Amino acid sequence: MKYNEISHFSHPEHQLTYDYTQVPFKCDGCNEPGIGSHYKCTTCNYDLHVHCALPSPSISHPFYTKCTFQFLTTPPGSAARYCNACQKDISGFVYHCKACGFDLHPCCAKLPAMLDDGEVKLYLCRKVGSACHKCGKKGRSWSYRSTCKKYNLHVACAKEMLAESWHDIYYRGAQIGENDDYIIDMYGQNWKLETKIPSLKGTLQSYHKRGPKRKGKIKKCCRIAGLAVQFVISAILGDPTTLIAGVVGALMSK
Repeated sequence: MKYNEISHFSHPEHQLTYDYTQVPFKCDGCNEPGIGSHYKCTTCNYDLHVHCALPSPSISHPFYTKCTFQFLTTPPGSAARYCNACQKDISGFVYHCKACGFDLHPCCAKLPAMLDDGEVKLYLCRKVGSACHKCGKKGRSWSYRSTCKKYNLHVACAKEMLAESWHDIYYRGAQIGENDDYIIDMYGQNWKLETKIPSLKGTLQSYHKRGPKRKGKIKKCCRIAGLAVQFVISAILGDPTTLIAGVVGALMSK
């Protein structure tokens, strides 16, 4: 369900308006990155993922059939907590299972079971036996795996790719606009706007054994991997649509 304007308990001062942006933002609810559809206070520059703006009081998840996750505005207890989907720290809104102690970021909790653009199908898996094409390791976090089971990307690795590329936007207190090429930090210094998401192409080429007979297969695999990365990252950012995946793809190619 989508509303053009809402009131939200986390920002009672003003109404939040439904908006779409091609510029990355940090969600003020869960403190995780976002892009595309979201709710925004234009007066305060306050942003929320759709999942954070319109949370469910409680949810269940097919990976944890015995759990009931309650929506909380802050992590429970004083100890540091991490998301069971992406293995990253939780510092804001969270879905928490009191019985099992499991935690999920709101966007991780709502990751689609399947991503499909008509050419590439990726399935969300809790555990896979094959290594991730980014880090080369097994386990670690949830993964998206291709139908052929030859391509696998950890949700955690996709998030690390985002953190590496968009560090300046999140941590330098910058104010940016849709058409800005530069951002200005809190000290008035200009910084080049970095929105490029690194491609897995180089990773894949080193991952596969090289050889003249495999060159065509490697090229095809890299192309499929590029499409897969676009959709995985767009889903993690809270907007798993073909439109925003195309935007992510454009950022990757810059």
